[in-house]
Amino acid sequence: MSDRKPSKVRLKDLADRLGVSTSTVSRALAGQPGVREDLRRQMVEAALQAGYQVPEDLRDRRILVAASGPAMTDYVRNQFTFLVLDGMRARAEALGLRLAFHPLETVDGLAASLDGHAPAGVLLLSVDDPEAFALVHARGVPAIIVNGDDPWMRLSSLAPCNRSSARYATDHLIAHGHREMLFLQRPGRPTILRRLEGWRDALSARGLPCGDDRVLNVGDWLPEEAEAALLAHLDRGGPPFTAVLCAADSLAAGVLKALAARGVPVPDAVSVMGMDDLPVVEFWQPPLTTMHLPSREMGGMALDMLREQMRGVREPARRVELACRLVERRSVGRVT
Repeated sequence: MSDRKPSKVRLKDLADRLGVSTSTVSRALAGQPGVREDLRRQMVEAALQAGYQVPEDLRDRRILVAASGPAMTDYVRNQFTFLVLDGMRARAEALGLRLAFHPLETVDGLAASLDGHAPAGVLLLSVDDPEAFALVHARGVPAIIVNGDDPWMRLSSLAPCNRSSARYATDHLIAHGHREMLFLQRPGRPTILRRLEGWRDALSARGLPCGDDRVLNVGDWLPEEAEAALLAHLDRGGPPFTAVLCAADSLAAGVLKALAARGVPVPDAVSVMGMDDLPVVEFWQPPLTTMHLPSREMGGMALDMLREQMRGVREPARRVELACRLVERRSVGRVT
């Protein structure tokens, strides 16, 4: 019997087996960006099966995901929070990290959760509470705000570029000849305020009306609230409009229903746009033109940013915004 030890599996062996470059395998196993999550998981599993030593410096560490009330409400109302968490879970699995979830109801509750879980890092999902930011900063635990930001820049953050996204959407409507439009929102969070600002940026730059009488506010993200708000606008003889930009796809669903109830054809008479690009909007009649928010990508990238801090990388706090893209379907038409 030979006393030779089994040959050590090399990075090139893995790359050849998977049919990819060695640099791709290296990035995947190191948890660096630029590799699809499904492919990354395949590579990690293949490496483990082949006996390749996957970097273990942070494996099995616990990450606390503290979600605000608005995040939990959103989880019930539509799929945005679900998609962000889906991206987090996939990335955590690839990195070998464990996620512990905590509803952020009070700062004292967050403090107790930090003490109880003793996490290696914290992700604050859709949190706007400055006291929560101050607490986490004072504890010195690595932390990233997801879908929000810290006005005092104590903590790094990651969010969609809400203002530019709304401006891009409004520019798209203007390019189709729309000069009078409404903005429908659930006010309250800074992220939504930035969408309103982007809508106004585009209109005011062209001298088009964008006053408060053209902003419809609802108390929840439910389609029926949006439906009621638009019907009320029509009944009271509010400013005329040929387009409605909604701060979320769920609100656009209510707008479509209200217009159908009044016999207003979309997009022949009124165009409707949303923001989110939820999977269900492709099935609506007409399918919704919307801005795609990189929800899953945001969840995964938040863990990448957090891992840098957990590895001891000391950099100034940063505010990262991800570009959104237009998904053109059939709910926007030209003004003739």
